[in-house]
Amino acid sequence: QVQLVESGGGLVQPGGSLRLSCVASGFTFSSYVMSWYRQAPGKERELVALITNTGGSTKTADSVKGRFTISRDNAKNTVYLQMNSLKPEDTAVYYCNAVSIFSSRNNYWGQGTQVTVSS
Repeated sequence: QVQLVESGGGLVQPGGSLRLSCVASGFTFSSYVMSWYRQAPGKERELVALITNTGGSTKTADSVKGRFTISRDNAKNTVYLQMNSLKPEDTAVYYCNAVSIFSSRNNYWGQGTQVTVSS
């Protein structure tokens, strides 16, 4: 059974930091590109950051570049999103996504974790 379980969300003040984690199970983690997406109320889901299956390459949205860092530990089947200098506009539900390098039809989502940036 495929599972992606996110954790680490919460309420933080502007300028603060959070580290999101996503633990994967039920598939070969090292064969999947991992991404973090977010969706704010009334807005479409958007890509925040992506990391290749080996961790050798990453991509970050312009809106979070220089503040957010994606990383992964294939030995722990875990992908992380380190979020620094958080802004109120970063408030959203953050989702973990996995896509197989062999077939994009193998595409899985976590349940999401809420991040709220507010004073």
